[in-house]
Amino acid sequence: MPTERPSDGHREKLLAAALVCLRDKGYARTTARDLVAVSGTNLASIGYHFGGKEALLNEAMATCIRDWTVRVEKAIFETPAASPREQLERALVALIDVFEEMRPYLVAGVEVYAPALRSESLRAKLAEAYAQARREGAEMIRRAAAGFDMELPVDPEAVVSVLMALSDGLMLQWLADPASIPDARGVLDVLAAMTVIAAE
Repeated sequence: MPTERPSDGHREKLLAAALVCLRDKGYARTTARDLVAVSGTNLASIGYHFGGKEALLNEAMATCIRDWTVRVEKAIFETPAASPREQLERALVALIDVFEEMRPYLVAGVEVYAPALRSESLRAKLAEAYAQARREGAEMIRRAAAGFDMELPVDPEAVVSVLMALSDGLMLQWLADPASIPDARGVLDVLAAMTVIAAE
């Protein structure tokens, strides 16, 4: 008798359950039994489709980063922008002014860094998710610049790396003290002022 394989539909159920568990329990406190209970699957399905709990949670974290990238793209291009500054402000709003709404996922995202320091596979998964976000973000910048017939003075991927660093750094400060950080418009004002200073 052939061994029965877990249903292919279990993969999607497990991934959806992992996102729920990340939101409700966080990365560190989610157990394999939590994932099974939320997904309505079984422990064997986790191993069959993902190789283990950590790999499933890592894939869910990567999904969060991809979804956030899609959200930024939608904010930038859903309606025409009057100026490059307005387009940048829309991107910053989608990166920064959403912290309250996304708090559970931000906490899970911070939690994942400690185990990543000792897990090469987890570091690789994070690096891959960041690399994809950089590529997609760079393509957004090229598309936005083309819409304004602008020539890009710097590497778009470097711009995306700096914007992600701003977002991640502000996120950490916000998690400690939500009142301590500027909103997207305040960040844009600071960037504009720094540009003037750097040109002196």
